[in-house]
Amino acid sequence: MKLPFKLASALSACGLLLAATLTSAMPAAAEQISCADTDLPVAGPGLPVLIPGSPALVHGRLCLPAGPAPDAVQLLVHGGTYNSAYWDLPYQPENYSYQRDMATHGYATFAADQLGSGLSSRPVSLPLSIGVWAESMHEVVGHLRAGHVGGVAFGKVVIVGHSVGSGIVAAEAATYHDVDGVVLSGMTHLPALPTLALGVAFGLQPTFLDQQLAHLGSDPLYFTTKPGARAGLFYATADADPRVIAADEATKDQVSVPGIGTVAVFGIVLPTTLGITVPVFQAVGSQDALFCGLLALRDCSNVSTLRAQEAPYYTAAADLSMYVLPGAGHSLALHQNAHEYRDATRSWLAGRLGLTPQGYHSIG
Repeated sequence: MKLPFKLASALSACGLLLAATLTSAMPAAAEQISCADTDLPVAGPGLPVLIPGSPALVHGRLCLPAGPAPDAVQLLVHGGTYNSAYWDLPYQPENYSYQRDMATHGYATFAADQLGSGLSSRPVSLPLSIGVWAESMHEVVGHLRAGHVGGVAFGKVVIVGHSVGSGIVAAEAATYHDVDGVVLSGMTHLPALPTLALGVAFGLQPTFLDQQLAHLGSDPLYFTTKPGARAGLFYATADADPRVIAADEATKDQVSVPGIGTVAVFGIVLPTTLGITVPVFQAVGSQDALFCGLLALRDCSNVSTLRAQEAPYYTAAADLSMYVLPGAGHSLALHQNAHEYRDATRSWLAGRLGLTPQGYHSIG
C-alpha cells in the first residue's frame, strides 16, 4: 500500500530526527582524542650543572580526552632503557597505549622523557641521579599546574612511575609533597638482586656499542639493553605478543648507570616511600622476574600477601592499595592483559582520589 505523501514525509522526518539523536548519543570516535608534544625547561638549583648556562629541557606528550580538558592529569615517568614510548607504544594503540586508552576513558596524561632519554636533554651521564631526576619531575609538576602544557592549568596531578621511574616518583613525592596521588608500577622494595645482577652483566651494554643507538654519541656510562634481551628481562612471554616485544626493541633507549644505581638504593630499597603522604597504588606483574619470586623475597602471586610485605614501607597517610596483574612480567603495561591493569588504575583513581572520567567514550 502506498503511504500518503504527508504521512511518508512525517515518517521520514521522524527517522532523520531519530538517526540524529542516536548519532549524538553514540560514543565519540577515538580520533577525537588529542595528543601533542611539548618541551619544558627545568632549571632548578640542582640542574645547571648538567648543561651550564642554559636550562635543560624535558620533552613530553600530553594526551587529552574528547571534550573539555579534565581538572586532573597523570604525569607518567618511564623506566630505565625506556622513554615515553613505554606509555604510547607505536603498535596496536587500542591495546597497548596507556596514554590513548586513558584518554579514551576520560583521563588526561603527560608522558615525560626523563633527562638523558627520548627527546629530552641528554647531558653527560655522571651527574644524573635520583635527586636530579626527581627535581626535574617536580618542575614538570609545576608546569602542569601553571598551565604551561597545552594551555591547561591542572588542579590535580597524580604521578605514575614504572620500574626505575617508580623510584624517581617515590623520591619526588616524598621530597616535594606536590602531587595528589602516586602510582608505583613494576617495583617492590626487595628486588631480586641475583636476577638484576645477571641482567646487568648479560643484558646490558654501553650505548656507544649498540648499533641501534650508537648515533646518539653517548658517553661510556650510558647503557642500553643488548639486542634481544628485553624479552627475557621485561616480559613473561606466555602473556606477550612477539610484535609488542619487537616494537619495544625498536623504541628502546638508554639510561645513566650511575643514575639507576642511586635510584635502586635511595628510591627502591631504602624506605623513601615512608615520606609519601598521599594515597598510593602499587602494581606489579605476578611473573615479574626482577622484583618478585624466591630470589626477591616477595610473593607477587597474592595481593593480600604482597600488601602485607610492602605495607611497612608506607605510613597510614599513603592508604596503600595493591594490585597484581596475573601472568604479566616486569613491563606490565605492555602485556596482553594490560587492559586489566589500566582498569584497576582507573578504579583506584575514581574510588580513592575521586577523579572521575571526563569525556568518556568506549572504543570497544
